[in-house]
Amino acid sequence: MSSVVPAPIARQPWSMLFPLITLIAFGAAVLYSAAGGSMQPYAQSHLVRFALFLVMAAIMTRFSRQWVKFLAYPIYGIVLLLLVAVEAIGAIGGGSQRWLNLGFIVLQPSELMKPAIVLALARFYDTLPPGMTGSWRAIVPAGVLLFAPVCLVLLQPDLGTSLALIFGGAIVMFLAGLPLRWFVIGALGAAIAAPLAFFFGLQEYQQRRVFTFLDPESDPLGSGYHITQSKIAIGSGGLFGKGFNEGSQSHLNYLPEPHTDFVFATMAEEWGLIGGLVVIGIFVLILGWGLRVARQSSDRFASLLAAGMVATIFFYVVINLMMVMGLAPVVGIPLPFMSHGGSSMLTNMLCIGALMMVNSWNRSRRARSFSA
Repeated sequence: MSSVVPAPIARQPWSMLFPLITLIAFGAAVLYSAAGGSMQPYAQSHLVRFALFLVMAAIMTRFSRQWVKFLAYPIYGIVLLLLVAVEAIGAIGGGSQRWLNLGFIVLQPSELMKPAIVLALARFYDTLPPGMTGSWRAIVPAGVLLFAPVCLVLLQPDLGTSLALIFGGAIVMFLAGLPLRWFVIGALGAAIAAPLAFFFGLQEYQQRRVFTFLDPESDPLGSGYHITQSKIAIGSGGLFGKGFNEGSQSHLNYLPEPHTDFVFATMAEEWGLIGGLVVIGIFVLILGWGLRVARQSSDRFASLLAAGMVATIFFYVVINLMMVMGLAPVVGIPLPFMSHGGSSMLTNMLCIGALMMVNSWNRSRRARSFSA
C-alpha cells in the first residue's frame, strides 16, 4: 500500500479525518436545506472554509515543537491586543461589540483566544518545575494569563465565550497537576459569587436567558421562543426524521438561526434521532482520537496542548447540544463543523491542526525510537 499511496497522504491521521470530513459534508447538507435547497449562502462557503482551513491544519503539522513553544506567548499577546482593539474600534452587532472588520474578513478575536489560551498555559506549565505546582507560582501567573482575556470578553459582553476560556484553561491547570483543593475552593467561590454576578454582572438580556432556561413556557412567543421552537423541531423529527429538505420549522422560519446556533435542531427535524446519534457518534470518534494523541505524548507541553484543544472542542459540542435541547441557557455557541460561521470554523480547525501537529510529533518520536 505504501508504494501506491504517497507518503504525505498515507501518514495523515485518517481515523480522525474520515469522520471529520463526513461531519463537514453532513453539515453542508443541513445548511443546504436550511437555505431552502440552495448551496448559497451557507453550504458553499462552509465547504470552502473547511478546505482552506484543512490546508492550514496540514501546514501546522510541519511546525516543530521548539518553534511552537517559541511562538506561544507572542500568539497569546497578539490575540490579547486584538481583544483590546475590539473594545476600541470593534463592530457592534446584536447589542454586542465582538468583531473587527479587517476588510477582507470580519474577525471575532475572542474565538481565537480559545486555542491561544490553551497554548500559552501549556507553555507556562511546561517551564514550571514540577515541585512548584503546589505553590502560588503555579496559579498566580496562570490566573493572570487566563483572566485578562476573560475580563475583556465579558466587556463585549459574551458570557458563553468567557466560560469556554475558563473551561479550557481550567482543564490545562488540572492536568498540569495543580492541587485539587484549589479547584474545590474555586468552585465554592464561584457558587457564592454566582448570585452577585447574576444580579450585578449580567446584562438584562443575559438574565432573561437564565429565566427562560428555567421556565421557557412562561413566554413562548417572547424570550422563550428560541428554545421552544428548537424543542419542537427536535421532537417533531421522531426516530427517522421528516426527510432531507423537508423540515417545516426551518423552512417556514419558525426556528431562529437554523444555520448557526440551532443547526442541530434543523438536522434533527429532518434526520431524526438516528441522525442525532450519528452526529454525536462522529464527535466521540474525533474527540477520542484527540485524547489518544494527548495520552501518547511523551512531554508535558505536547500532552497539555493536545488535551486543552480537545477540551475546547468538547465545550463547544456539549454546550451547544444542551442549549438546543433546553438543558442550558441560550449562550450563542455554535456546533463545531456543522454551524455556519467563519470564526467558529477557524477556531475549531486550529484545534484540529494543533492535534494533528502533536500527532506528527508523536509519530516522529516513535520513528526515532524504532530506528534506534
